[in-house]
Amino acid sequence: MSGTYHQPHPGTDQRHAPGKQPRHKPIVLFLCVHNAGRSQMALGFFLHLAGGAAVAWSGGSQPGDQVNPAAIEAMRERGIDISGEFPKPWTDAAVRAADVVITMGCGDACPVFPGKRYEDWALDDPAGKDVSAVRPIRDEIEHRVRGLLAEIGVTARD
Repeated sequence: MSGTYHQPHPGTDQRHAPGKQPRHKPIVLFLCVHNAGRSQMALGFFLHLAGGAAVAWSGGSQPGDQVNPAAIEAMRERGIDISGEFPKPWTDAAVRAADVVITMGCGDACPVFPGKRYEDWALDDPAGKDVSAVRPIRDEIEHRVRGLLAEIGVTARD
């Protein structure tokens, strides 16, 4: 199943219906430097595989001008359209709202707040690579996203 995925801005997620007991969906934030490749692919996989059972956002410490075209094509090959996304800066509000923060090469520029679960995914940067070089990075991201979903108790859909 394919689709275009757009991330809501923190604070716009309508998780609590009036008159119903609030149910917290896990919130994951994917961060990298330019928010143009790794974090966008991770977001695309996460939203596709979680099927609404969890929330995810992405951001960058120095957002680029556009999502990497090779990353868009590599994801399109898997039936996931991230072409409508654009690089965004991370915000303190997004980091504070997240249950899990996944960093991908932003080093000291990535935010650290006490009480958050952090993971650093050491992945090659797809910047400047063609789609054939991005495919192994994409596949590793999918593997890690599937593992993360299992860890947070969300069954990945196919």
